[in-house]
Amino acid sequence: MSRDKDQYNDLYIYLLQGAVDSKEEGFLGDAFLGNWVEDSSSFLFFSEPSPEIVSRLLESRPALKLIDDYHFTYEQWQGGGLEPFKVEHIHVVPPWRSVDAAEHEIRIILDPGVVFGTGLHPTTRDCLRAMVYLRRNYVWKRVADFGTGTGILAIAAMLLGGEEVLAVDLNPLCVKTAQGNVSLNGLGQSVRVLEGDVLDFAEEAADLAIANIHYDVLHRLLGMEEFLKKEWYLFSGLMRSQVRDMKGLMTGKGLELVKEWDHEMTWYTLLVKGHGVME
Repeated sequence: MSRDKDQYNDLYIYLLQGAVDSKEEGFLGDAFLGNWVEDSSSFLFFSEPSPEIVSRLLESRPALKLIDDYHFTYEQWQGGGLEPFKVEHIHVVPPWRSVDAAEHEIRIILDPGVVFGTGLHPTTRDCLRAMVYLRRNYVWKRVADFGTGTGILAIAAMLLGGEEVLAVDLNPLCVKTAQGNVSLNGLGQSVRVLEGDVLDFAEEAADLAIANIHYDVLHRLLGMEEFLKKEWYLFSGLMRSQVRDMKGLMTGKGLELVKEWDHEMTWYTLLVKGHGVME
């Protein structure tokens, strides 16, 4: 469900030792925005101070412990605000803003919540550029988005002409956020969002695999034979030292680098031709 813009003015974050179960989230009040579980810790996000609610939770779950609490503006947390932006002919807009797109343009409605992925990061924008570039000469049908985050790239893959998209993320809050954005764009019948380890989905049949993820996960994916059966790959989230290693690894696997994008020679995005042995 999309939230009101006013709920993203200030963020009150409570760091707990221990994992808060999703079943408990329904008791955290109207100001509750999300629960980011990281290893054995939980980050609870609220739009207003909520010490009493957190205290009640701790009383009901003695195994949980409050480690710290924080207050950020939404812009500080995300590295920027929620303003519409355009990449090529793709408009990305929050649900409370109206942007008229021309007939040949695409509009993506995006409510990132407290998940990183407003589209501000250069790797996200370069992934969108790479998808538009590839789409000019190639039409994909099935797409797998590994580490989907807010779901922005999965949604773009569908709106650019895909027939079905699988979006996977290990983080439950990312999955919930991506599912919400898929619904906002009316793609619930075409884009599946699943929670899980992307390595468990390496053999997913796809024309295009998108992986804007940590380098170590990407490195492990390229070591799996079943992952090397896609026709096209979009690798991103790579820094300068990592991209050199990635190019060497790709060459050893028989993959062809077609085009690359970089942001200030710091963040790199690679469009790669694969073996194209899709069943």
